[in-house]
Amino acid sequence: MWAGGSYCIVIDRLSHPYGHFCRTPAPARIAPFAHAPPLALCCPLPQNAPPHDGLLFECGSQLACACGAVHRVKSVSSPAQNNSIVSIKDSLARYAVFNQLLSHPDLLSAVAALGFTEPTDVQTQAIPVVLEGHDVLATAQTGSGKTLAWLLPVVQKLLTGSPSRQPRALIVLPTRELAQQIADVAKQLTRELPLRIALVTGSEDHFSQQKMLRRGGHDIVIGTPGRLQERLEDGFLVLDQVSHVVLDEADRLLDMGFANTVTQLAHACAPEHQTLLFSATEGNLKLRRLSEDVLKAPKRLRITPARQVSAHIRHQLITSDDFEQKLEQVAWLLEHSEFDKAVVFCNTREHAELLYGRLARQKLPVFILHGECDRRMRTLAVERLRTGKVKALIATDVAARGLDVEGLELVINLDVPRRGDDYLHRVGRTGRADAEGLAITLAMHFEWNLMASIARYLKLGQIERRIIEAVPARYQGPEKVKASGKAAGTRKKKEKKAEAKDKAKASAKKAKAKKAKKAKSRK
Repeated sequence: MWAGGSYCIVIDRLSHPYGHFCRTPAPARIAPFAHAPPLALCCPLPQNAPPHDGLLFECGSQLACACGAVHRVKSVSSPAQNNSIVSIKDSLARYAVFNQLLSHPDLLSAVAALGFTEPTDVQTQAIPVVLEGHDVLATAQTGSGKTLAWLLPVVQKLLTGSPSRQPRALIVLPTRELAQQIADVAKQLTRELPLRIALVTGSEDHFSQQKMLRRGGHDIVIGTPGRLQERLEDGFLVLDQVSHVVLDEADRLLDMGFANTVTQLAHACAPEHQTLLFSATEGNLKLRRLSEDVLKAPKRLRITPARQVSAHIRHQLITSDDFEQKLEQVAWLLEHSEFDKAVVFCNTREHAELLYGRLARQKLPVFILHGECDRRMRTLAVERLRTGKVKALIATDVAARGLDVEGLELVINLDVPRRGDDYLHRVGRTGRADAEGLAITLAMHFEWNLMASIARYLKLGQIERRIIEAVPARYQGPEKVKASGKAAGTRKKKEKKAEAKDKAKASAKKAKAKKAKKAKSRK
């Protein structure tokens, strides 16, 4: 029965949480899988596999056991031996359920109550590392589940740690909207747990905030850098017992100029605290310097390429003659496209207000969100989109980070983003959790090269061109394009400037020589 170089494997799920591999005297004596579902194979069974409760595998094949671990058959002993042992490379490629990652029963119940069943790649890789106590520097694309990747292990460590009247975890986020969103998730997760959450952001009444912090009893403080620093300096926020610091969207924190503030907050925490730094992009020298300042021998996790846009997002480009036509095109798209929810991004507050006014006059169900909206307006804008009271949100890049709205199927860029990373975060509001999404960008002639640079930076390939027949544009892109996708002109401006400079130098040299000649003739 040991034909074709195949050997037997037994997995007893009750013996070990990740599968137990034991001695098997012969295929006929393999115990049935009474306590676990049948194995799902990553490769076909050998054709001569006998029909019994055990399964045959060839050396080098893979199997996914009932616990969700993926194993590869590495080596086997001789089939002639009576008690052959199959040696497995115990490399867990993915855990299938959260109870393989977390151990606290109350936390597992809370996770199940929220409807989370299968962890994402970033959660699978980050949670064990965080639970081991390492500092972490992680980059993963937007929409990959970064929030739970740090929130779940931090909550478990707080549940198993010693309680305190002072905060034990500090979560620092770049914007009020993102802080509010994370606080909502944390409160839902800890609803039945003995943990309290405090939200400390700007645009809130100082006295009420100080009174809340003075009462104490908050295990997790979530906030934005500026207001956290104010509360730290006025003595109402005490961080000397904080054992876990999370810097989420760290690249955005640095873009907003909070490097010194974040470092000050981290250094105010307990000396042996754990720091988790999560970013959607790899950042630059500033991010490396920050990691050197606040992290100690960190584990580096790069779950997915930081510049990778979700494969579930479809990209389209519409050309426009001028800004006025852009407004008409966006209005047509929102009125005639089939979608549940949408976000229209603008580069400036002025553009957002112009578009919002235009759409509101057409009585389209839209709302506006930008950096100068007060806290009440910001909260109202996100809540109306989330509940479906409006179909589209007109926003600046203040909504490009962390905004997670279920059913958001359409993102429109009224203005081409200034950078590739901005495009990445804007379109990342859709196509989340393997859902399909559509990203449409409107570009005038002087924005063509910028969009081409973004497409090349993010490796988007050839972006689908779209024409709105009801609002056609005369400009349909450059007549000739380079291999980079940029417009091919007759001459570059740099070349023209260099030529003019050379002419000026030659003229100056000639004048100098003529002057020297005259001076010589006088002598």
